[in-house]
Amino acid sequence: MRGLFCLLAGLCGLLPILASANDLTAQLTQFFTTRYGESGLRADTLTVVVKTPQSQWPACDNPQFSLPGNSRMWGNMSVAANCDQNRRYLQVQLQVTGEYIVAARPVRRGTPLTGDDIKLQQGRLDTLPARTVMTAAEVTDAVALRDIMPGQPVSLMMVRKPWRVKAGQNVTVTASGEGFAITSEGRAMNNATAAQRVRVRMNNGQIVNGEVGVDGNILISL
Repeated sequence: MRGLFCLLAGLCGLLPILASANDLTAQLTQFFTTRYGESGLRADTLTVVVKTPQSQWPACDNPQFSLPGNSRMWGNMSVAANCDQNRRYLQVQLQVTGEYIVAARPVRRGTPLTGDDIKLQQGRLDTLPARTVMTAAEVTDAVALRDIMPGQPVSLMMVRKPWRVKAGQNVTVTASGEGFAITSEGRAMNNATAAQRVRVRMNNGQIVNGEVGVDGNILISL
C-alpha cells in the first residue's frame, strides 16, 4: 500500500511538467499553423517536436514566438520565444504532410515536361530534397536537366525554364529612360530565359547587356 501511495505521488508530481509540455507544443502548433495560412501554403498535417530540454524553455505561460525572415517552412529550425525582456531559443522539428510533384513516368534529359510527365503525391514534406516542386504550375513547360525516374520527387534543380531567347537569334532591343525609349535590332549572343540577362551584338557592332522580357524583347534601363 505504501508503494502504491509513493507511485501515485510520483505520477502527480509529473502532471505539471506534462501539462507544460502539452501547452508549449500546442502554442507552437498554433503559431506554425497561422504561419502556413499567411504564406498561402497548405499542410494536411503539422506536428511540432520540441528538441530543447525543458529546463531551457521560456519561463512565462504565453511566450511570443518569432522566426528569422529566411526560415525554412519545415524540418529543423530555431524559434525565438519572448517573455517580456527575456528571450530564449527553442530548437524544434516541424513535421509536415502535404502534396508534392513526382515524375509519373521516365523523363529524359532535355525533354520539356508536360502534364502527363508529372503527378501529385502525398507524403512528409520535411523529408524531401531541397527545392522540391509543390505545384504543377512551377514546372509548366520546364525542360529536364537530367533523367528523372518514375516516382522521383521533382526539384527545381532538375529543371530549367524554356529558353526565351537563343544564341544567334535576331532580337528587338528597347533602351528606355525618363521620358524616352529607343528601339533597335541586334543578335543574341547567349541563351536566356525570361527575366535573365543576355548579351546582344547590335547591328552597328556594339555589344550591350539587357534583360529578356516575357515577349522575348530585350530591355535596357538607362
